[in-house]
Amino acid sequence: MVGRLRAPTGRYGGKSAAQRQAERRLRFLAAALQLFGDAPGFRATTVAALSEAAGLSTRQFYEEFRTLEDVLAALHLQVNGWAERAVLDAVAEAGALPLAERVTALFRAYAASVTADPRRVRITFVEIIGVSPRLEEQRLARRSHWVDLICAEADAAAARGEAAPRDYRIAATAFIGSVNGLLHDWSAGWVEATLDEVVDELVRQLLSILRPPGWKPASA
Repeated sequence: MVGRLRAPTGRYGGKSAAQRQAERRLRFLAAALQLFGDAPGFRATTVAALSEAAGLSTRQFYEEFRTLEDVLAALHLQVNGWAERAVLDAVAEAGALPLAERVTALFRAYAASVTADPRRVRITFVEIIGVSPRLEEQRLARRSHWVDLICAEADAAAARGEAAPRDYRIAATAFIGSVNGLLHDWSAGWVEATLDEVVDELVRQLLSILRPPGWKPASA
């Protein structure tokens, strides 16, 4: 299949073509979250199986997507988008808190979103790995985006005298690796701890980066 089929236009059942298309897309993504994020997984799912799970036809699939890889790419972005929205909402709510409390609030929001459904964890940390150069580029781009977010928050804290002034990019990249690895291992049952304990450990790691030994906040 070289490209998507042309979707029908016009109103039907009181809904526009764009509304119907958006609903179909969401149904395919919901079905993909189940099949890719649980059993049988992305590599063992067929277009026919995904369409059946969505309650739609294969023709409707090809009106929305070209390949199953396109679905996985969209789902990966959707799951990351949910987590980012949770973090940004936490940033807005915790802006006036002291640094340690603010960092804790942000990571609780991220962890709560990603681990709210085990299927989200699998999409974020497992199914996306090694599929294709295109998806690897997307995965690394999303990781870079999280690094940018951490650097922005760290720079803002440094400007307020709450954190040491430095270039945080390398440290933030290493920290994101710790976040991904620990949350994946915890969700897989390889780490015996509560989610709160996992978040507390990540917060301690980040605070040690923001406030290295010997450095004191401006208020001190």
